[in-house]
Amino acid sequence: MKLDQSQLERFHKEGYLFLPNTFTADEVAVLRRRADAIFRMDREEVWRETSGVARTAFAAHTYDDGFRRLGAHPRLVEPVMQLLDGPVYMHQFKINAKAAFDGEVWQWHQDFGTWHRDDEMPEPRAMNIALFLDEVSAVNGPLMFIPGSHSAGTLAAGHDLESTSYPLWTLSRDEVTRLANEGGCVAPTGAPGSVIMFHGNLVHASPPNISPFPRTIVYLSLCHVDNHIRAFKRKEWIAHRDFTPIEPLPDDCLAELAAKERQAA
Repeated sequence: MKLDQSQLERFHKEGYLFLPNTFTADEVAVLRRRADAIFRMDREEVWRETSGVARTAFAAHTYDDGFRRLGAHPRLVEPVMQLLDGPVYMHQFKINAKAAFDGEVWQWHQDFGTWHRDDEMPEPRAMNIALFLDEVSAVNGPLMFIPGSHSAGTLAAGHDLESTSYPLWTLSRDEVTRLANEGGCVAPTGAPGSVIMFHGNLVHASPPNISPFPRTIVYLSLCHVDNHIRAFKRKEWIAHRDFTPIEPLPDDCLAELAAKERQAA
């Protein structure tokens, strides 16, 4: 999948793209079932909210075939290769759950801030591309972006070790207010199968989910192979150390898996 010129221009201006209905209902259903099974696992890669419900499952592409296929899916990998101008490797893979009623906040931050400070990634030649596994609405903890904030560079941040179960380099309220007064604030919403791709320095957050509707999103954090991390302080399943370029699979790799599961049922 290739981005057209208008999409490229919009990404460079705003720092993100929303691509609705990129995956089919069958493709999403395969992954949604597998995500639920992973969230029930007792694995160190599955982090939980204070309530005990799953918050994040790291590195699912290393132990589940459906997410392995997603991690090399051309509809995700090829647009990022286009934007980063070359081969990419998987820096991080996570399934983020915002459980109904119990999904907690993600504070305002830039992902590259963490990648640079904790992993010594040299430059912001890395980005996220995310797939909705549930309907994302205004009420179930959508991602919020400040358009254009990626152009501010890597901003000063404090290391938040207390607000949530996941350590994060977060921005001050004054900084977020300044940026939002300049660029506004948006929260893309849409159906399962929709995709968001966003720059590593785009300022973003998500509120708690106190609705009765779950919100699960899969994130691929892809980095240009020349820009790989230099420090290995975090666990390998959080910040990967295999810098092998991803070879995109055929476009029907998930549809094939969905067909196999239907036949086996």
